[in-house]
Amino acid sequence: MYPTLYHLFLDLLQWDLPALKLINSFGLFVALAFVTAAATLRREMNRKEELGIFKPASITVISGGPVGIGEWVTQAFIGFILGWKFLYLLINANELFASGLPQSHLFSLEGNVGLGLFFALLMIGWKWWESRATRSQPVKEEKVLIHSSQHVGGIVAAAAVGGVVGAKFFHLLEYPEELVRFFTDPSLSNFLGGLTIYGGLIVGGLAVYGYARKNQLHFLHLADSVAPGLMLGYGVGRIGCQVSGDGDWGIPNPNPMPEWLSWLPDWMWSYQFPNNVNGVFGERLAGYTGRLIGPGDPWPSFAGYGTYLDPGVFPTAFYETVMATIIFVFLWLMRKRFKTAGTLFALYCMFNGAERFFIEKIRVNAVIELGSIHFTQAELISTITFFGGAILLGVLLRKS
Repeated sequence: MYPTLYHLFLDLLQWDLPALKLINSFGLFVALAFVTAAATLRREMNRKEELGIFKPASITVISGGPVGIGEWVTQAFIGFILGWKFLYLLINANELFASGLPQSHLFSLEGNVGLGLFFALLMIGWKWWESRATRSQPVKEEKVLIHSSQHVGGIVAAAAVGGVVGAKFFHLLEYPEELVRFFTDPSLSNFLGGLTIYGGLIVGGLAVYGYARKNQLHFLHLADSVAPGLMLGYGVGRIGCQVSGDGDWGIPNPNPMPEWLSWLPDWMWSYQFPNNVNGVFGERLAGYTGRLIGPGDPWPSFAGYGTYLDPGVFPTAFYETVMATIIFVFLWLMRKRFKTAGTLFALYCMFNGAERFFIEKIRVNAVIELGSIHFTQAELISTITFFGGAILLGVLLRKS
């Protein structure tokens, strides 16, 4: 496992670049998930605008005149943060991150004020140079045509903010002890860890709906455009879970690989997640034990992370990446066949719900007890998602 890019380059290329400890591998793949989803969404919105489904809109923009005080302050603030914190960490990474974990430095007040002031002045100077051609011109209003694909940035931003808030909120509902731990031992690292994908989809979806209403984008057509990219982005995000070993793994699997699967690498059947980002140590209720990596083990031991699971577990994040990719290919190939808005999104909900419901059968998760019935939060939401998609599909087919 590679908790950060530093560990990846150190293990594969023997490059010791401490600054790369700032780039968490899970976070990197989450960012790539948004990039891939945005790319497919932009392509679909361009296609639907050519078909006349989405209409370009005109907005009024103000140009010319001097730069407002707010813009100067914003530029100075961005420059100060870049110099004071991030450039300081990059320059001093070798000493600061010698203990292995950069979070204590990233979420602290330490930094270089001189570098911050220098970059603040640099950003102000760049803004002054950029505005030299327009600040002497009179203020005027212009009509500018906005194509539907130009909303992709706003849609992704709404989904990202709503998704992170929703994913964290649902995670705390599932694991309330983490909220208690945050108040007993307050730190950003205690609060930022742990996300629940369905919370992100629900709240992020509501945020996108609000954006669509505000900008007069037909929501069902937009949902159809988003659906393939959502599935692909989900698969890319799960690569981050697998690469970092973030705890989104399955139940213990000490069984030998079946003969009919013998052509696959062993880790696809059962994996011990060495150097997982959680540094799991000791016995767990799920049935596995986190052990320290020793000299006789086949993996290097990274400072702060050097544990592995005994016995190995199902690599469920990898399975979900494979299934998400297959579903994406199907949705992408079928996207031009359906004429009724919302049909593709309904199928996405059904496939997504079914995939997550069945993967929960071999995945470690908190169990909710309702009398004699036992289920996980993800099983409940995936069931609702599946039947919600089925109902939507039935309604749309009747109407068409």
